[in-house]
Amino acid sequence: MTATYQHLPLGQVQAGMILSDELLDAQGHVLLPQGTVLTDATLALMPRHGIAMLPIALPEQPSEAEQAASQEQRVARIEHLFRKNDPDSDTDWATALLRRFVTDYRLGLAPAEE
Repeated sequence: MTATYQHLPLGQVQAGMILSDELLDAQGHVLLPQGTVLTDATLALMPRHGIAMLPIALPEQPSEAEQAASQEQRVARIEHLFRKNDPDSDTDWATALLRRFVTDYRLGLAPAEE
């Protein structure tokens, strides 16, 4: 079983969640392998097999170093996309405004209120 998982009641499981372990029926037969992405169709079949709880993998949280590297990549990409724009220029205000919105969105910042 993966290190980060939780057992969820069938009613709380949603399509798109991933099994953290093999799913076995009452006789020990493998119904679904580990890593299966659950769909609405597979979830609808669970009561037929007596399944009430499912082992669901929790999303892995990236380390601080990975988050910092990802943020640096986003900033570099924005710099590349707007390489012909001077953010301090008063003559190209529309592009500067677009750059600010893209930067805020990509870096997960709250929009600035004026």
